[in-house]
Amino acid sequence: MRKIFLSMFLLLCCTAFIKAQNVVKGIVVDSNSENPLQGVLVNVKNTTVNKVTNVNGVFNITGVTNGKYIVELKLAGYETQNFPVELSGNVVDLGTILFFRDITEDQDLSLITITDDELNDDASAADNISGLLQATQDVFLRSAAFEFSSSFFRIKGLDSGNGKVLINGVEMNKIYDGRAQWSNWGGLNDVLRNQEFSNGLSPSAFTFGGVLGSTNINTRASQQRPGTRISYSSSNRSYEHRLMATYSSGILEDGWSMTFSGSRRAGNEGFNEGTTYNAYSLFAAVEKKINENHSIGFTSIFTPNRRGKSSPNTQEVFDLKGIEYNEYWGYLNGRKVNSRIKEVEEPILMLNHYWDLSENSSLQTNVAYQFGKIGNSRLDFNGGANPSPTYYQYLPSFFVRNDDLAGAYTARENFQNDGQVDWERIFDANITNANGGLNNAYVLYEDRNDDKQLTVNTIFNSSINNNITLNGKLEYKRLRSHNFAEVVDLLGGNGYLDINPFADTESKMQNNLLNPNRVVGEGDMFRYNYNLNSDFINAFAQAQFKYKKVDFYTSFSLSNTTHQREGLYQNGRFQNNSLGKSKKLDFTNFGVKAGATYKITGRHLIDANVAYLTNAPTIRNSFSNSRENNSTVDNLQSEKVFSSDFSYIVRSPIITSRLTAYYTNVQDATEISFYFADGVGGDNTAFVQEVLSNIERRHIGIEFGIEAQVTPTIKLKGAASVGQFTYGNNPDLYLTSDVADNGGFDSDFRSKDYVSQLENYKLASGPQNAYSVGFEYRDPDYWWIGATTNFFSNIYVDVAPLNRSANFYEDSDGLPFADYDPELARELLQQEKFDDYMSVNLIGGKSWKIDEYYISLFATVNNLLGEEYKTGGFEQGRNANYRQLRDDKSLETPVFGNKYWYGRGTTYFLNVNISF
Repeated sequence: MRKIFLSMFLLLCCTAFIKAQNVVKGIVVDSNSENPLQGVLVNVKNTTVNKVTNVNGVFNITGVTNGKYIVELKLAGYETQNFPVELSGNVVDLGTILFFRDITEDQDLSLITITDDELNDDASAADNISGLLQATQDVFLRSAAFEFSSSFFRIKGLDSGNGKVLINGVEMNKIYDGRAQWSNWGGLNDVLRNQEFSNGLSPSAFTFGGVLGSTNINTRASQQRPGTRISYSSSNRSYEHRLMATYSSGILEDGWSMTFSGSRRAGNEGFNEGTTYNAYSLFAAVEKKINENHSIGFTSIFTPNRRGKSSPNTQEVFDLKGIEYNEYWGYLNGRKVNSRIKEVEEPILMLNHYWDLSENSSLQTNVAYQFGKIGNSRLDFNGGANPSPTYYQYLPSFFVRNDDLAGAYTARENFQNDGQVDWERIFDANITNANGGLNNAYVLYEDRNDDKQLTVNTIFNSSINNNITLNGKLEYKRLRSHNFAEVVDLLGGNGYLDINPFADTESKMQNNLLNPNRVVGEGDMFRYNYNLNSDFINAFAQAQFKYKKVDFYTSFSLSNTTHQREGLYQNGRFQNNSLGKSKKLDFTNFGVKAGATYKITGRHLIDANVAYLTNAPTIRNSFSNSRENNSTVDNLQSEKVFSSDFSYIVRSPIITSRLTAYYTNVQDATEISFYFADGVGGDNTAFVQEVLSNIERRHIGIEFGIEAQVTPTIKLKGAASVGQFTYGNNPDLYLTSDVADNGGFDSDFRSKDYVSQLENYKLASGPQNAYSVGFEYRDPDYWWIGATTNFFSNIYVDVAPLNRSANFYEDSDGLPFADYDPELARELLQQEKFDDYMSVNLIGGKSWKIDEYYISLFATVNNLLGEEYKTGGFEQGRNANYRQLRDDKSLETPVFGNKYWYGRGTTYFLNVNISF
């Protein structure tokens, strides 16, 4: 027995000796100045071993076991380099490594412009993949991000809630709707370039992820590129001007690292009229290396921004005013004033502790706190005419429908000559009322949600040996959200009566029975007032295995989510169901996924992944009418998602390509919509909340991307996405309303149950087919130019589910309309398909080295030919039954036609920067 122990001891000593003798070292310098580069991340791939270069550009890695590895060197603004090494108790000296500037890095700036402009407006179609930034070098995904995103393209037809966004391991997706609020860190391009992206179901060291993968943004000060960078940008897309400056100290001799960045974006008007833009961005990161095993970092981000929204419009409006038209603004004192302003102020504070437990294991612990407000302003009018210039009774089609051709001509002339919000009339009405002792007819108010979210998590990573890596995470999130409406401006009046004038009794008119007939002023809360509380606990574990011919992984997650509403007002329409706390919704969810990569050769690979996961309903889809009552969605369930993909990958010196086939099935999803409907329960009109549940969606398709380096200076590239995204079943539907005993609503203000015949209708997810072909020329003298031609097809309008239910053909007695024609009904309910279209994009840049200064110029022109095209749209729910829709569509110009978003015409983005 003693001999056995002695043998084991000698073996362990020998192993430790061999491990200790393995050394990889080198010096990293700038290729132009030959100055050492500090803060270069040196990572031994497929292990947890990594180092950063010191002030002299030197790195020295020890503690790696014998075997073959790839040593990866990364620094923002430089081209990533990889070196194969073989360790067998030896020292590998990589010598002096020249790092070359990445002259394409400024290409990201045009992409982030799209992100700031498109995301989180009222149009859900704008929820696209532009948020990828430059996180991936995948051929297809870069085409999707740079070429397809401006057309509201969605990868695999899925919205961004299916992808996770993290900063330093802290998930930033909102609990309210599951989507990341990219404007919370917009305008900070320079400090957000260190990113790790996991595509689709592939494993991540930071999170279980979603069907669209995950992006972790690393803001550690020690890993930012040292130096100063100043840039200016000009554009006609969302903002007109941007000035940005960034300084990073690198790692100082005392172990401190500091990075600061700030920017200002502003514009009186983007492509759409009246879309003002005003944003500031501030960033500070400080890190202290305590010793060889411990570092503590602090990151703060504050990006207050205000931007004017643009409106979807009917074809009648676009024909009269053009695709740049926006109904939300009007002239006031000689300048354009937008009534719909989105304002976001949500600072992020983050404390991170990095602990190297050993050479092969690490523990990262994070505490993050985000707070602030999101506001969306609009006009309210409980004592005046509708102020919207596109209100249907002001447009020519309304007068034509009533055989008033003279009125139609006058309406056409008025709309073409003006057609904007009449601020002067609004002020005059309020001033007249004030002089007569009356309350306001109009008020400008803001829908507000003030959130406070605390996140605490710890992330464990360990390389057990050369082949096995373990990842794990424990996380807790706590959201407390205060939601209310607040008066922004009395617009010349002296007070606004807080009632709902459309209710049929005095008590039901009251928005708050605890304080009836209240007159509110600027800064006062009114209309609605409630809290939303949510708690989320999650655990995730993952094992990755890497061998010579096969890599594979498996991952598991378990979570618990609770939601609860607390009403602070007693609403007159829901006296017994609005004040106080709702029942607590509780969901336990799990996810499991696995995948493998088979290496046919070093250049040809086959990759396959499969996952099944359940997701708790978001807060948004849990309460049917959270502004007014505590009602939760009937039979609310967790969403079930099955997803799989199969890829063939080629990586040769000349050709890089990926071909992927995928299938994703989503079941038990829920959607809630709000609109006025004519023809509910026969011939009644009501403002309804439409609850669509038990939804199944099917996403099937292929993705293909290819790049060919045909000469040292010329690269050809192409991408294609061919998909079919459809409803997979006939979901359940019911309506709620605040109008009792009207149009089939019972005493609980709820309609009967319907089934919406949506199976095989297409999902409104942007272009279901997209193609791109292009080239890049890169001159050895540091200038480059590229062009792409992009084709889009199979784009569909979002259909109205109520029109596909029994409400469409049933009269008030529950029997079919006497004049119902099934053939005509089928024609009326045909889903609109938009025309195919093409866009041409140009891109180019040039860089110079002058003494110690590095200067670069970058420009893009999108939609060079100025083609006009629809990117999305929806059927208005106003025509809720057969007779209403038949009569409206029989007109040459429907009164309640579909509403659309158009793509922009020709736009440009120009950036110049200097770094030193």
